[in-house]
Amino acid sequence: MAVKALLPVVQLLNLLKQTSSEELWLDYDKEADVLYINLQRPLQADDSEMSEDGTVIRYQEGKIIGYTLLNASSVTGSA
Repeated sequence: MAVKALLPVVQLLNLLKQTSSEELWLDYDKEADVLYINLQRPLQADDSEMSEDGTVIRYQEGKIIGYTLLNASSVTGSA
């Protein structure tokens, strides 16, 4: 069970590897069940797109600045 609990952490680390960011900020809105993953702070996105898995990828000037996971509590550790 401990390994399954760590899978979302591993997924976050993989996101970091794909960017030039060395820091990561997480904000969770419990009421809306939304997890915000920011690679830089503070930044406002000027564009976004939704991936096939329902993750919103946020951009500023063509560079990924963060991800938004809707219904975050229902996201499982499976990749």
